[in-house]
Amino acid sequence: MSVGADTVVNSGPEPRSGPAGDAARVEEAARKVVQDHDPRSVSQREFLGACFDAGLSWVHFPVGLGGLGVSRGLQANADAILQDAGGPTPFALNPIGYGMAAPTLREHAQTPDRAAEWLRPLATTEDIWCQLFSEPGAGSDLAGLATSAVRDGDEWVVNGQKVWTSLAHRANWALLLARTDPDVPKHKGLTYFVLDMRAPGVETRPLRQMTGQAEFNEVYMNDARIPDAHRLGAVGAGWRVAMTTLMNERTAIGGGSSRRGTGTIADAVALWADRPDLHTPILRDRLARLWTKAEAQRLTGERSRATATAKGPGPEGSVGKLVGAELNQQIYEFCMDLLGAEGTVYGDYTLRDITRNEDYRGPIQQRFLRSRANTIEGGTSEVLRNILGERILGLPGDMRADSDRPWREVPRG
Repeated sequence: MSVGADTVVNSGPEPRSGPAGDAARVEEAARKVVQDHDPRSVSQREFLGACFDAGLSWVHFPVGLGGLGVSRGLQANADAILQDAGGPTPFALNPIGYGMAAPTLREHAQTPDRAAEWLRPLATTEDIWCQLFSEPGAGSDLAGLATSAVRDGDEWVVNGQKVWTSLAHRANWALLLARTDPDVPKHKGLTYFVLDMRAPGVETRPLRQMTGQAEFNEVYMNDARIPDAHRLGAVGAGWRVAMTTLMNERTAIGGGSSRRGTGTIADAVALWADRPDLHTPILRDRLARLWTKAEAQRLTGERSRATATAKGPGPEGSVGKLVGAELNQQIYEFCMDLLGAEGTVYGDYTLRDITRNEDYRGPIQQRFLRSRANTIEGGTSEVLRNILGERILGLPGDMRADSDRPWREVPRG
């Protein structure tokens, strides 16, 4: 057939637009990264750098900041291709960087160039990040913190102590919440910074945990200096910036596994399969109930992710964190009950940096001991219940006698 003036030449499928087109674009980018940077033959840093440049680190971020400007929900499409090819799980390598620092930097850095300067080495894990929030004197009342930052020209001078800081011993950078005005109510006198963990005046002291490992740290800041260019958000608006970090933290921690039967419940099921000599009808019933709870928690995580896709992380992420933390403890308590006296045998207190090896998970006894921290870290279960009661259920709030008083006048200690 000849090609006439009215003939339409078919040059292939028309580009798709909308969600289907975005999904195709994400998957094509992921396949190209795998093809050009085989994760089995290039360094981890090179592979993750290629992912950032292709917009696959956080697909919902803007182009140039490690994203493609598409729906957050398409991250799973990219991750499936990258990880099926042997790529690493970035969150496991730099959890605070990927889960909390990145969205905070993207939203609150003073300029996109400043955000990009931090985000690429964060994505490659060249820079590990930590979060300087908790303090010995503030406990769960984060807004009551006392670490001070005082303006000195184009810099801020920081003094104070933080505690329970995960990964501070490896971190190059930290998210820091500090008090810049003690004469206003506690939530209004805070400012948010990025602190160079290798700056003069910053000291990190590891804390040995009951597992034998030193994953947490104390951090002391003595006249440490921060350029004003490293401030995130406006002076006095630190609480609003902190909410970005905390909402993403709870979604990241409480999101759970996206595949049925994986995560911590897989440990209990594997142990059950390995030890038929210890089976009893009562333990079988407990395992079935735990598996059901784990599946409900997984589906709740899916709902939370869908909400985050539509409107960003919200208080719904606290549901997953609260339920997941308590479920983890119940699962490992089941494992200890199954093992009976064998569960008390734990003689390996070798100091291992598990954050350098995502495949190292330790014996089941270690995981039981580690799970005791789950209901404290990332927001205590008590704080999360308040959030759920007030922001989701609409219940009356707690009595807060200090909400209108200047922080300087609030009794502490």
